Amino acid sequence: MSGNAFASVLLVKGEPGPAELAGEPLLSGPDGKALRAALLKLGYAPEDWAAVDGYASPRLFRQAVAVLDPSTLVACDEKAASLVREAFADELCELTSLDDAMLVPGRVVRLAGMRVLNLGGFEAALSSNAQKQVMWARLKLIPPLGEPY
Repeated sequence: MSGNAFASVLLVKGEPGPAELAGEPLLSGPDGKALRAALLKLGYAPEDWAAVDGYASPRLFRQAVAVLDPSTLVACDEKAASLVREAFADELCELTSLDDAMLVPGRVVRLAGMRVLNLGGFEAALSSNAQKQVMWARLKLIPPLGEPY
């Protein structure tokens, strides 16, 4: 885990990038810097994020989400989205839209009291200007929630 445990945004990264493979903290590479810059541009406070890796079991991941209690959960890649699908399978089965239940990239889904967004490969998108624009459009779907929540 990295970031602020009291943050409203929880970033989940399933595939380790070069920074993580080199022993750096989670989301300390270019993808983490880009995500934090995007959240800042959207209006989040600089410290309003936490990150967990997608290596946990679905049960442990669900417990971590319950403890951290984010208002927004962002799956950064397909492995992270798969973990969210498995951990919240019962809740996803109750959704009426198949696209929502499958956490199709770019859709914001209300799940267990949170907004959930599957970015669908954020780190890979950084190599293409067109894909960066797609990611930015997806991130704009989750602006900070105003008070009262």
